[in-house]
Amino acid sequence: MTTRIERLVTSGQFTLDGGTWDVENNVWLVGDERDVVVIDAAHDAEAIARAVGDRRLTAIVCTHAHNDHIEAAPALADLTGAAIRLHPDDLPLWKATHPRRDPDGYLLDGQVITTAGTALTVLHTPGHAPGAVCLYDAGLGTVFTGDTLFQGGPGATGRSFSHFPTIIDSIRDRLLTLPPETKVLTGHGDSTTIGAEAPHLDEWIRRGH
Repeated sequence: MTTRIERLVTSGQFTLDGGTWDVENNVWLVGDERDVVVIDAAHDAEAIARAVGDRRLTAIVCTHAHNDHIEAAPALADLTGAAIRLHPDDLPLWKATHPRRDPDGYLLDGQVITTAGTALTVLHTPGHAPGAVCLYDAGLGTVFTGDTLFQGGPGATGRSFSHFPTIIDSIRDRLLTLPPETKVLTGHGDSTTIGAEAPHLDEWIRRGH
């Protein structure tokens, strides 16, 4: 069976440090006709479950624990029986949204998540959040970057738990070393490629993004 990548856009709110913003999130589904992984269960568990359909959801993988990326994760897990996985460094952020529910398992740098012919390698990329991760599949030529790297630059680092020099190190050392043709599928907005973003690193550093 052919592995495919599907995007579902969900809408809701992001809340941190006393502020609230309306946002649209990309929810990525990676799999085939039988099995699928969800990357970031954002806002609407029922809409994500409909996108999964009658396939087996093998994991709900969280790129980080800002509320807009994890809000629907427990409800989706309850609907499907899938396990929620998060990097342990983001547990304090997770607890701010889900104080009475723990993730079912933790993501570790270098771990490989396999399902339906995919091999998603976990890359720990702190900066936007302490436990932020990206997921790279060389066979698909794709990296799912959450809020670490967007079309046009790094994710935001002006709020609690974030750090600009750290996100720059993560992008330089973990992402820009990937093949330039690698597709970058982001947590919000449009996709890009490693090759399109790499030339702008020095500019981002000068701007302090």
